Amino acid sequence: MDPLDPRVRPPAAERSDAARNRSLLIDCARRIIAEDGVAGLTMDRLSTEAGVGKGTVFRRFGSRAGLFQALLDHVERDFQGRFLSGPPPLGPGAPPVERLVAFGRARIEILATQVDLLRAAEEPAESRHSIPARRVTEVHILTLLRQAGAEGDVPILAFELLAVLEAILLLPPGPTAETLPRERLADGWEHLVRRLLA
Repeated sequence: MDPLDPRVRPPAAERSDAARNRSLLIDCARRIIAEDGVAGLTMDRLSTEAGVGKGTVFRRFGSRAGLFQALLDHVERDFQGRFLSGPPPLGPGAPPVERLVAFGRARIEILATQVDLLRAAEEPAESRHSIPARRVTEVHILTLLRQAGAEGDVPILAFELLAVLEAILLLPPGPTAETLPRERLADGWEHLVRRLLA
């Protein structure tokens, strides 16, 4: 695993009119999803309800999946800010095991509440490892494992722990998901981390 710079980078500078359009489209998309779920969000509906041309929507986001990625970006930036520089135990200042437990609990909460959007924005499996937010998450887990003195092949452990967190995305909607509420998944994460690093 290559060392990475895990800092959250600011978004590229935008012209003021482009930034306004982006904000308008993102707010409108969030409202549509709140009303009708992810399935209710189409590029046609978004352009109509936002009062912009369909070409503007496609130039801004490229595709429906690109729009979903943009919607997730704000959530991801907030989460990265919290674990990189926020208050402990999620942020710096707590022992590494406590940070890793808090990290997993917070990540499970995000994944559980954004699962439909995450599935809609899903990249093909072969390109998943190149997603910057995923790489930052994996490096953060790796760093905390090393700080906690984990034994064994630490990069492989980090990869496997990340897979445990992402498993929530594989749960089919319906009874299976309902019998594994996020509190139980978070408790399972904590049990796994504490046993691994005991």
